[in-house]
Amino acid sequence: PLTLFEAEPPARLNRPRHPRLQRLVRKWDPSERDFRNRELGKAGEAAVLDFERARLARLERPDLARKVRWVAQENGDGAGYDIHSFDAAGRERLIEVKTTAGHSRTPFFITRNERSLADERPDAFRLYRLYDFAETPSLFRLRPPLEQHVTFEGETWRASFG
Repeated sequence: PLTLFEAEPPARLNRPRHPRLQRLVRKWDPSERDFRNRELGKAGEAAVLDFERARLARLERPDLARKVRWVAQENGDGAGYDIHSFDAAGRERLIEVKTTAGHSRTPFFITRNERSLADERPDAFRLYRLYDFAETPSLFRLRPPLEQHVTFEGETWRASFG
């Protein structure tokens, strides 16, 4: 199993953002990028699955460690979280995993479904941010309200005719 180093999340910077327009013009293959991102995401989820099972075993809860599930792999990617785990007392932990090969402050995407679940189940929802995954895999955890930790910015919009 992969060893993950735990760290504190970076502090949210409370400074005004200056609007910048930056367009990179180059040839790139969006399907290749999506494939690499999916593979990185799966590797991160697998690492968190092992991490959670080992954490519960260390807490002398092998019964709960056996119940940890990779929901995104088993049921698909629509539950709003990837890993179903527990705390030492047996309370649910609904873990959304966000993985990057970049540093701890690398921006990430969060879906409306994931954000809604964080708002609806703040007691259970956790966002595990894995970073530096290729070199020294590390993680920090964020608890709702997520707005205390990160700034949300619109990146894409759904366009409809109704």
